[in-house]
Amino acid sequence: MSELSFTLIDWGIMLSYFGFLVYLTWQREWEHADEESFLLSGRKMTLPAFVATLVSTWYGGILGIGEYSYQFGISQWLLFGFPFYVFSALFAWLLAGKIRMNKALSLPEAIANVYGDKAGQCSALPIFILVSPAPYILMLGLIFQYLTGGTGHFLWYASAVALFSVAYVTFGGFSAVIHTDMLQVILMFGGFILLLLFAGAQFGGPTELWDAIPAPYRDITGGHNLQYILVWFFIALWTFVDPSFHQRAAAAKSPKTAKRGIFISIFLWSAFDLLTMFSGLYAWAILGPDLAEPIMAYPYLANEILPIGFKGLFFVALLATIMSTLDSYLFLSGQTLGRDLLAKHLPTAKNNTLTRISTLIAAILGILLIIIYPSVIDLWYVIGSVMIPGLLIPVLGIYLRLFTLKRSWVLPTMLISIGISLAWLILGTLTNTTEYDYTFLGIEPFYPGLAASVILWVLGRKRGGDILERTAFIEEKTKKS
Repeated sequence: MSELSFTLIDWGIMLSYFGFLVYLTWQREWEHADEESFLLSGRKMTLPAFVATLVSTWYGGILGIGEYSYQFGISQWLLFGFPFYVFSALFAWLLAGKIRMNKALSLPEAIANVYGDKAGQCSALPIFILVSPAPYILMLGLIFQYLTGGTGHFLWYASAVALFSVAYVTFGGFSAVIHTDMLQVILMFGGFILLLLFAGAQFGGPTELWDAIPAPYRDITGGHNLQYILVWFFIALWTFVDPSFHQRAAAAKSPKTAKRGIFISIFLWSAFDLLTMFSGLYAWAILGPDLAEPIMAYPYLANEILPIGFKGLFFVALLATIMSTLDSYLFLSGQTLGRDLLAKHLPTAKNNTLTRISTLIAAILGILLIIIYPSVIDLWYVIGSVMIPGLLIPVLGIYLRLFTLKRSWVLPTMLISIGISLAWLILGTLTNTTEYDYTFLGIEPFYPGLAASVILWVLGRKRGGDILERTAFIEEKTKKS
């Protein structure tokens, strides 16, 4: 594998990218007339903008995808693609239109409108953690550490890029996120198409690649058992509680735009999955099977096969893929902490101001979190395993009658389910000596928390006439707002 060769031309392309992000942001107004404009871009997002921002935001873990495809081959599609297509389609079918018609400006507010203010405030903290920008700050730090030849700690680079994102997100609001995402989705696809063209020219086409990779890489299961595969289907439930999905559905121009936009996004995700999967396979074929850092498979491959200028373009594509998720999650974190939690205790402060301050706090907390868990996959696992079980049923209950809880059961469902998953995670950490193994009694932390949530749902589910009470409560809250 060749030493890193990054010229002034490549650096100039990257600096131009950051400069253009600033330009796009400064074209937006710094202050907006109302919260709806700042948080949801006035609910006027068109179909192209909806698709661009959803596609780019939901694919931020690009280095983790490269690590997996380099190590396990085409099973990337089954584990990291197909489950998310299924639940995204269900989200579009069951929830997207209803979310657009809901008057709430955020997910905690939607929970408060149905279950009461205490439930809304309680949900804000796990939602804030769920959209932590920590994994994406970590990936950006690793890329810049590599680009600078390993000089300096990755935390310095991670912090600098995170604070840059804070600047344009806090000034431009959700409109800035949308405009930058429209640029970044083009860079995502263009960069990986470019990488595959050069890889195919150097190594050979898909037929030659298929013949070169070992048999396990051609196995759709990747050699994993059914239990392991099912775990990823459960993790894909994240789709239902992810605030970025809710935010974009709420910001769409119409319910039809939200539904159609998600189905188009699924098609584009599947196309991008093919690009990233074959890029990982080419990394194995060209670089060999013994990379010391598989998480850097894409950067290493780009350095090996791309000429001057094209290399800078590909690294811009990597940065765009990660930053499109980073800026969205930073904004959502700031909104959740500032508007949905702190504003309830600081009634004299302006919500938009609190959101801006909280965005900076979210970035700082994300930097602290990667010191504790310096692994992207570890961060996803820990955050998802603990928070999703407690949020899943209360969130579904906002829009689907089958899952609606009695108001007195919502707080216990969230607190008990999250508490059990967290306790299981801690016990697994204390009793296991293997790195990244959090099982206790042979069970992943996600399952006991979800089991507790299901039991509490069975005991506390609303029935028949209770739906009328829920509808009246929502109408009353809407009139007051």
